[in-house]
Amino acid sequence: MAAVLELDSDPQRGATLTAAQGAPGDLLSPAAMDFLAALHRTFEPVRQARLAARRERQAFFDAGHLPDFRSDTAAIREGGWRVAPLPEALLDRRVEITGPVDPKMVINALNSGAKVYMADFEDSTTPTWDNLVAGQQALRGAVAGTLTFDAPNGKHYALKPFDEQAVLMVRPRGWHLDEKHVLVDDVPMSGSLFDAGLFAFHNAHALAAKDRGPYLYLPKLQSMEEAQLWNDVLGFIERALGLNPGQIKVTVLIETLPAVFEMDEILHALRSRIAGLNCGRWDYMFSYLKTFRAHRDKALPERSQVTMTQPFLRAYTDLLVQTCHKRGAHAMGGMAAVIPVSGDEAATEAAFEKVRADKLREVQAGCDGTWVAHPALVSVARDVFDAHMPTPHQHHVTRDEVRVTQAELVTPPRGTITRAGLENNVEVCVRYLAAWLDGLGCVPIHGLMEDAATAEIARAQLWQWMHHTNPPTPDCPSGLCLDDGTPVDECLFEQALIGLPSRLAAQPNLPGSGRVNEAIELLDTLTRADTLEDFLTLPAYARLE
Repeated sequence: MAAVLELDSDPQRGATLTAAQGAPGDLLSPAAMDFLAALHRTFEPVRQARLAARRERQAFFDAGHLPDFRSDTAAIREGGWRVAPLPEALLDRRVEITGPVDPKMVINALNSGAKVYMADFEDSTTPTWDNLVAGQQALRGAVAGTLTFDAPNGKHYALKPFDEQAVLMVRPRGWHLDEKHVLVDDVPMSGSLFDAGLFAFHNAHALAAKDRGPYLYLPKLQSMEEAQLWNDVLGFIERALGLNPGQIKVTVLIETLPAVFEMDEILHALRSRIAGLNCGRWDYMFSYLKTFRAHRDKALPERSQVTMTQPFLRAYTDLLVQTCHKRGAHAMGGMAAVIPVSGDEAATEAAFEKVRADKLREVQAGCDGTWVAHPALVSVARDVFDAHMPTPHQHHVTRDEVRVTQAELVTPPRGTITRAGLENNVEVCVRYLAAWLDGLGCVPIHGLMEDAATAEIARAQLWQWMHHTNPPTPDCPSGLCLDDGTPVDECLFEQALIGLPSRLAAQPNLPGSGRVNEAIELLDTLTRADTLEDFLTLPAYARLE
């Protein structure tokens, strides 16, 4: 594909590949590398400025301040504007399936009966070079309609006809992540720009010809300025590839606490191309923990008690629905992490019932669609939405009665920490990290589909509990001791770590079993550190080849 804009092709100033294995075919052709280099040179300074602004904002929170609605953007929140009309392919999104980008998953997801498949380069994909290349190749084959997969057991996987497939959306990595295998002027380029740019370079025209976008899901935004950066990037891509303005449509995950106070502003920054906002609930809980890492009074109880019925999470959902419908955008519900349990009908039916209850809560709140993580859950979620949402969406549900305040969004729920809850957090972190380091970014653990977002909750809670612990006293009600009065200190954490290798060794076919000790060492370092690390994937990424 030839770019329309004139791009710098000077090999001494272009993008270079550090991965020894390279990439197959023309995936990273000279033209593709020139395109990536142009993206980097145009937007890397702005990306770094946005990341610096994040650090400054976190320092503000660490000093004791709270996030709030911005006074300088009140006119945007009070204005009567609406986003651009939605394309026909995105009018009905009642069930979306998400997952990594390996060929088998891509085929199964597109064939699943869901309205949308979000192909995930972020939380459910370990960004090894092999995974990234295989994912881009799989999506390219899917768009072309040629993707197939033959499993080791001889089973053959192929795509259904195009009109029976889910609509494809792609989630690139967040602004904070680099792609170390591609250097531009000796600097690693943004993982966001690499993922979105390469996908658009190879697939944009074919998707546009089918009235399918390209469509993206944008993760981890913290401000309207970060949304504006994406808008500028996508406008650049459209001009470079000769697409119509606004051709690329996006949905933004509201999965950080600062972003919930800027939902109107984020919609406004992307108003010519945004299709909706999504309740990225798991990363949102993690962001709450991270934002308030220095606030002892904002510690959360164990994660099994932090459900979407808790007041601060219900307020977040209600505000998202109200904001989106006021502006003509979709309000998408979040992921139910429970999954079927193979060979256990009772456990599977219990999982299905939890999904039904979760999706009923969402559709009754006014959500226009929801997420599932497993093909078997598509029909479960769809049945709930079909029964309660006969129309393609619920923009008519305006939720005018909602009056969400700053206090409602930042007040934590009450609850406890049990010994089993703490030990489960340790196990989830170690098992997920071991699998992630071994190249697997999505791991079933105890009937839940754990990805980077859910593992981050467990990791951040361990740090917060241990760094804010006090001996049990009558006026220590915040849950920083176990429910039996045991302080959550380094001794208790070490006890949980020590017994883990022998317990995990007894489990056959454990993903990442060869990297359990490395995962324990990394979790131990992160949990004992004086400052909560922004993302566990940052130090973990340094350990990948």
